[in-house]
Amino acid sequence: MALADLWAIDVIIAAFAGGAFGAALGALPAFVFTGFMVIAGEAATVANADAGAITGSVAFGAPFSPAISFAGGAAAAAYAAKRGYMQSGFDYHNAKDITFALGTKPDVLAVGGVFGIIGYWLTVLSSTFALPYDPIAMGVVLSALLHRIAFGYPIIGKVRGDGILDMSPFEREELRSVGDQSAAATEESRTATDGGQNARLAVEPWLPHQYEWGNVAAVSLVSGLLGGYIAMATGSAFLAFGISAASLLFLNLGVERIPVTHHMTITGSAAALGATGGGDGGSLLVALLWAGAVGTVSGLFGELFQRIFYAHGDTHWDPPAAAIVFGSFLVFVLYAVGLFPSASYVPTFGL
Repeated sequence: MALADLWAIDVIIAAFAGGAFGAALGALPAFVFTGFMVIAGEAATVANADAGAITGSVAFGAPFSPAISFAGGAAAAAYAAKRGYMQSGFDYHNAKDITFALGTKPDVLAVGGVFGIIGYWLTVLSSTFALPYDPIAMGVVLSALLHRIAFGYPIIGKVRGDGILDMSPFEREELRSVGDQSAAATEESRTATDGGQNARLAVEPWLPHQYEWGNVAAVSLVSGLLGGYIAMATGSAFLAFGISAASLLFLNLGVERIPVTHHMTITGSAAALGATGGGDGGSLLVALLWAGAVGTVSGLFGELFQRIFYAHGDTHWDPPAAAIVFGSFLVFVLYAVGLFPSASYVPTFGL
């Protein structure tokens, strides 16, 4: 990409549509479609077909790039909750309900569309300068920061318990007081600001079934290993990510305890390919060891991020996207210091 792509009017229009579509479907359902499109595109690549139009232009392009459709849907949820449109029955602040389809309200679609364009611009800027991390994941992270600022939500929120990393108030089912629902709320506007909820948990972990450090480490290790093996078997850095993303269909449908693993599998895949110079003739054992290590570290970073930026806040700030930024940057570092012969798909400042 080049800076001139910032003003590619055709892609801007498509990004607006992608963000609005993400708002209409809901952020998580849109992301599930990303997963299916990645599977389709990478399967075609393995079959030696021209898959660029599927993976690059559809799954990671304007229709379903997470920086566009997912981030647009998350921003639209933040806006809709602020306006009092969402009564989703979600246990947390309604603005965090990324499973909820927001429908066809023009202003909600417009917000999704605008943030779709923002996500596209953020991706172009990172890609143009070959900044050493996953550019789409960084687009998701920065977009969430921007929607919190734009709609008047606190950046972190009021910390309760024994510190910012303490999840024990959730385990005790402690509630925040009615007057303490949101730092931005007044008595007159509290209902709209807090998504129509009068009592919320004092601390809201991103995944109630996936936040204990040991459990996160275990699933991160397993997922990283699987990502590494799939990458080595197929040569694809993205197929395992697509499988993980598609599996979230079950989470969206309400199946309990479905783990979220796409940040572990994609970083594990990148590490495996980076450690073996693209997987061609490299040692599978070496690839798996690095994949497990990087997948584990990335998963734990995602948990750290959620404890700081999600659990105390009011909107969805995606821990997996932050973990992918961190894990992909780690792959770059390992390449830059000479431990990896390749950085896989991660940009490298042109090194």
